[in-house]
Amino acid sequence: MITEPQKSGVFGELYASRFLRNKGYEILVSNYRAKGGEIDLIVRKDNTVSFVEVKTRNTDSFFSPSDAVDEQKETNIKNTAAVFLSQSKIDAEVTYDIIEVILDKEKYAIKHTINAF
Repeated sequence: MITEPQKSGVFGELYASRFLRNKGYEILVSNYRAKGGEIDLIVRKDNTVSFVEVKTRNTDSFFSPSDAVDEQKETNIKNTAAVFLSQSKIDAEVTYDIIEVILDKEKYAIKHTINAF
């Protein structure tokens, strides 16, 4: 059975994908998994590939969504990104981004931090 946090996480990733497409990004992969890690979205715009961590929270949360991306999570994303890059043979600039999706009843807010770590 899917939990409420899982539902909001799936919604956040879909919302983030639509947001990025509207900003001119191409979605290369969603929910990429490799040994030791997972990346929510891998996107490309111009000559830059971005590895995007999506964090979704309700407005009643005590901390910002990006606070959940700690040093260990950053390391896991970077290691997983290295696997993706070696397998895909993509030659591009790389950024590690965070997208925060804030849910507030019928409204949604989104914040995209490029090169967050």
